[in-house]
Amino acid sequence: MNWSVYIKNTETKGRGIFTETIIAANTIVEDAPVIIMTREERIYLDKTLLHDYIFEWGMNKEKCCVALGCVSIFNHSYASNCTYIMNYDDNTITIKTVREISAGEELTINYNGEWDDTTPLWFDAK
Repeated sequence: MNWSVYIKNTETKGRGIFTETIIAANTIVEDAPVIIMTREERIYLDKTLLHDYIFEWGMNKEKCCVALGCVSIFNHSYASNCTYIMNYDDNTITIKTVREISAGEELTINYNGEWDDTTPLWFDAK
């Protein structure tokens, strides 16, 4: 690995993940374990700040999870430069670049699940 990522505040989205060096396309930048919770436990999470950091989990999205590592710090973009892959068998989320990322650029994921999905999210829906 000859690149380095760091966390810094953005102007509009709070903290984000940035790179000090160029990262090639199709590079895994994180492979993070997750803590899985049931539908019933999510009811409680939805009443806390953690609601903004959980991912739906399972083939039928019957559960949710909190990703450890930096996964929950990646900000959203409809034109994201990374994608995330849910690994249900080993209970991890992998973040991988979808194009080359320039030094100093923020690494983003699309919260819709597909890196190029432009469906409005809950915070953009009117």
